[in-house]
Amino acid sequence: MTYFSTYLAQQKAAYDSIPLDQVAQVANLMAQCWRDDRQLFVFGNGGSATNASHFITDLGKGASDRVQRDGLGNRFRCLSLNDNVGWLTALGNDYSYDDVYVGQLQNYARPGDLVLTMSVSGNSPNLVKAIGWANNNGLTTVALVGGKGGQLATLAHHALVIGSDHYGRVEDAHMTICHMLCYYFMEEIV
Repeated sequence: MTYFSTYLAQQKAAYDSIPLDQVAQVANLMAQCWRDDRQLFVFGNGGSATNASHFITDLGKGASDRVQRDGLGNRFRCLSLNDNVGWLTALGNDYSYDDVYVGQLQNYARPGDLVLTMSVSGNSPNLVKAIGWANNNGLTTVALVGGKGGQLATLAHHALVIGSDHYGRVEDAHMTICHMLCYYFMEEIV
């Protein structure tokens, strides 16, 4: 029992470290992206990749259904770059794994688009390379990272740092941020 109660207490501390003012800033960036009919690209590795997929599913389906149903505007133009196995394996095989996201951005992204990545370490070379490219090509960049921040915390225009280095707790906090962002559009924005 002690392990589980300690784990839960530490998870609550990770949730308490979510910078809500910065979550609101990202919500505003997403709203502007949506209103301007820009594209949102999201990606990560491992558990962060599955969080990216989940986030885009909720936003692309759930939030889009709400804004369309209520006549608020267009559906969200959003894409999880870690969901296309063909792209990932072709870029990884022909170039390097460091290019699996930047290679896709080079095809899809345009100045004014929004990029969001998630990484506990903040140092994944493929994420760092993609965010660097996005910064240099007129995109707005957001990184959700763990307590150490890593390179992404200083490279991204907006970095949301969770006060933990524990992979499970940080990934759960990142997914909570993603749910807050999606449900903002499903329940709040008018």
